[in-house]
Formats: sequence, structure tokens, C-alpha cells
Amino acid sequence: MLRLSKKADYALIAMKHLALNTGGVVSTSAREIAARYDIPIELMAKVLQRLVRSGLLASTQGTRGGYTLQRSPSSISVADVIQAIDGPLSVTACSTDDHACEQFDKCSIRDPLWRLRERILEALGTVSVAELTKDAEREAVAAPVAVLRRPHGSSGAHL
Repeated sequence: MLRLSKKADYALIAMKHLALNTGGVVSTSAREIAARYDIPIELMAKVLQRLVRSGLLASTQGTRGGYTLQRSPSSISVADVIQAIDGPLSVTACSTDDHACEQFDKCSIRDPLWRLRERILEALGTVSVAELTKDAEREAVAAPVAVLRRPHGSSGAHL
């Protein structure tokens, strides 16, 4: 089963939050993001620091400090975020370049699995952080409208 790590999930949440709420320009603190999504602050801070080290976020110190996107949301892919947190994508133990698998020389599925890995990485590379925000934008547009009823005894049609 291919599954993202919790840290990668949190990184994608943070990147989407920064893209949506600040346009990537205004600093947002780790504490604010952690509180908004009920993520432990220490873990969120570590995830954000790793994103800074990878060049996806910028960090500003001080009372008005925080994190901002280093590039536009449309130029940051989901693959960029996942690899910044978890390192190179692998689908099996042999899909790394270190050849540590004892079956490496006689494995008959190594090359097909490497091609599969490349396809997955390519697919993840086609989805940008900007695209992650589209659902939230649609939800905001399609948000339910409150229906107000007139109190009994007032003139007007009853529903």
C-alpha cells in the first residue's frame, strides 16, 4: 500500500493553509497552523523547518515572524512537498539507488517497479499546491446560504 507519512500529510496541510490564507506572502506562525488543524506544535514546527531547509518556505524571526511560501503555489508540486519531508519516493526496498537488497542482482521485478515509481512521482509532480486550494475555493463559493424566516404574525408568504 502506498501511503503518505503523517509528516507529509501535515506538510501538505500547512502548504495549503499558507497558499489559501496568506496567498503565500504574509507570515503565518507554526502555532497558528498547528492550532487551526489540531496538530502538535512541536511536530508542526519540525515539518515547517524541514520545508524551509528544502527551499519551499521562507522563515522570518521576530514577533511578526513566521512562514511564507518561497515560490508561488502553482510552482510547488505535491511531489516537491512529499520529498522535502520524506526524502526520495520509493515503492519497495530495492527502489533506492543503494542496491542494499540481497535480491538485487537476480530480481525480475526491479526495473518494472522503478518505472512504476517514476510514474507515481510524475503524477504527484503534476499536482500543485495551488490545485490543492481549489476544493476550498469551491466550498467557499458553494457555501450554504442561511434562510431567514419571518416571525409568525408578519405579513408575507409562509414556507
